[in-house]
Amino acid sequence: MIVRCLIAVLLAGGACLSAEQIPGIGPVGDVTKLHTGFEFTEGPTADAAGNLYFTDIPNQRIHKLDSQNQLSVFAENSGYSNGLMVVGDRLLACEMNGKLKEYRLADAEQTTLAEQFEGKRFNAPNDLVIDRTGGIYFTDPRFRAPEKLPQGKEAVYYRAADGTVMRLLDDRKAPNGVILSPDESTLYVIPSMEKQMWAYPVEAPGKIGAGKVLCELQQRPGQDNGGGDGLTIDTKGNLYITSALGIQVVSPDGKIVGIIEIPEQPANVTFGGTDHRTLFVTARKSLYAVPMESIGHVFSGPAAK
Repeated sequence: MIVRCLIAVLLAGGACLSAEQIPGIGPVGDVTKLHTGFEFTEGPTADAAGNLYFTDIPNQRIHKLDSQNQLSVFAENSGYSNGLMVVGDRLLACEMNGKLKEYRLADAEQTTLAEQFEGKRFNAPNDLVIDRTGGIYFTDPRFRAPEKLPQGKEAVYYRAADGTVMRLLDDRKAPNGVILSPDESTLYVIPSMEKQMWAYPVEAPGKIGAGKVLCELQQRPGQDNGGGDGLTIDTKGNLYITSALGIQVVSPDGKIVGIIEIPEQPANVTFGGTDHRTLFVTARKSLYAVPMESIGHVFSGPAAK
């Protein structure tokens, strides 16, 4: 791991930071800065070949990082894209300009999947997850939205595979991160302006039951209601929630089992690499990598026909 860290330092002027290991989870090596100099990084997602995609929101770019740590621009003028997710040969994207998009990985050709609900544009779609039927759950909070929210409220939506859009909930304050459990029986919603993290039973694709508080995030000194931002999940159902303190690791039963500290406050996180054992972390102006014992769950979308 020292060799890996030195390579990152030489390639990108990065730095390494030791991280305390959480039993059975990790890290199993140093937190490594891969690249820096961005304005605000977000939305990391990985493909099966080990490529990573992430956004630089203010610069309206989606970047691609290959397995050799070579960085390139995948898409320009990305509508302030935020959350991303690779599924097959497509890249799904939440545009804070009010749209849910998809890009073709081969050539970055883009298609709008949804841009309004009940005749009004979305506020500023933030993060998303796809289910096995091809339906997409996505959050629509206030960040970078017009001053008067187009929808009048912050909400979580579901776009079914046939294009139908429905609002699932609108009682969370700044719903931000969203993800499914590995068996897709639970939808997790991570608000940014409340410390409670929420879990909802999935009764059918696009239909959720009454939510319950999964946990309350640990707070930094002087803060009493700070929420989360983005998150990812491993094959055992442990959640990795970005917060002001770092990445708070939460078990499926809601216990905070540890915190992975990152040099800059993390915004989002995903598992990547060909073995899905590396956490890639977007944190303000930089991108970090953390080798893990745990293995990331992969959302593959609908089975090929």
